Amino acid sequence: MKPAVILLGMMGSGKTTVGRMLAETRDVEFQDTDAILSRRLGRSIPAVFDLYGEEAFREHETAVLRSLEPASQVVSTGGGIVLAASNWVEFRRLGITIFLDVPVDVLVERLATARRRRPLLEVEDWQTRLRDLHAARLPLYRQADLNLECGSGSLEETLESLQTLIGDRA
Repeated sequence: MKPAVILLGMMGSGKTTVGRMLAETRDVEFQDTDAILSRRLGRSIPAVFDLYGEEAFREHETAVLRSLEPASQVVSTGGGIVLAASNWVEFRRLGITIFLDVPVDVLVERLATARRRRPLLEVEDWQTRLRDLHAARLPLYRQADLNLECGSGSLEETLESLQTLIGDRA
């Protein structure tokens, strides 16, 4: 059994979109920690943040990660999952981590037109908030097993680069 491929990165980096594509091309299951959490709690991610707050959300996020079994799969994670040190133990248990490193200016462009609500960006100056989150999390993301600089190419180009980077590791 090959290890899971675990995609890490900021909101808007393409973890879910590229993750689905990667799982399809590899003919393996796709898991999205936010989607699993949302199903378990019967609420959208923004509703979970609104009702319970970020700390409770992070605890549920860790519980979801712990519930995953090692398997040949692609796992897309929430952007802040890297904040809990215990989650890194779970990542190692499951497979290899890949940081989708998208420049913050590209993230701003993507999120400016996104339909999906991002609870941590529900502030007046969300662009500054995003830049601050990116700066704070970057050292954590860079702890990933592999780093893929992306963001300027098409989804297909990102997928191709990701497959090349993974090679026969997973």
